[in-house]
Amino acid sequence: MSPDGTTGHDGTAPGSGAAGDDATTGRRATLEEKARRRAMLIRAGIYIFATHLFAGFVLLLFALGDRK
Repeated sequence: MSPDGTTGHDGTAPGSGAAGDDATTGRRATLEEKARRRAMLIRAGIYIFATHLFAGFVLLLFALGDRK
């Protein structure tokens, strides 16, 4: 652990590897963040779609219940 309390993915302090490792780790972290963000957006889209589908079903029930 470094003096500021941060550690890398493998538990080592940042900057403890070779210079090339830092660049690779940075790119990998960026790709992981993009993948997480994409997964979150897909999940949010599914939740929004499902919520609207449920709301439409409830409105349909109210419309059918209002008929005499």
